[in-house]
Amino acid sequence: MWRSGRNRDRRMVVCIACGESLLREEAREYDKEGDRWNRADKEFEYLCPDCDDERCHQPRNGLESLITAIEGDGLSQEEFLERYADAVAEDRADAGDRS
Repeated sequence: MWRSGRNRDRRMVVCIACGESLLREEAREYDKEGDRWNRADKEFEYLCPDCDDERCHQPRNGLESLITAIEGDGLSQEEFLERYADAVAEDRADAGDRS
């Protein structure tokens, strides 16, 4: 059953991007795990509408598996970023072949 509007969450939350305090009902949930539907044992972070509009809303399908595949023990940040850039470029080239 739908809740009435007067029972909305009146808590204050803080935008993780700009630090603005706002009502929870006005904020956008942000789930750094990328699965906002699985809510068990999670604490969500929040974005104000302006900061949410500014962030990238591109799909992240396959991102975690890509990162896991290129990670290695002892990689420097530079080495990791080089591997990531190479993997993304290769994926784009493969996608171009399919067009």
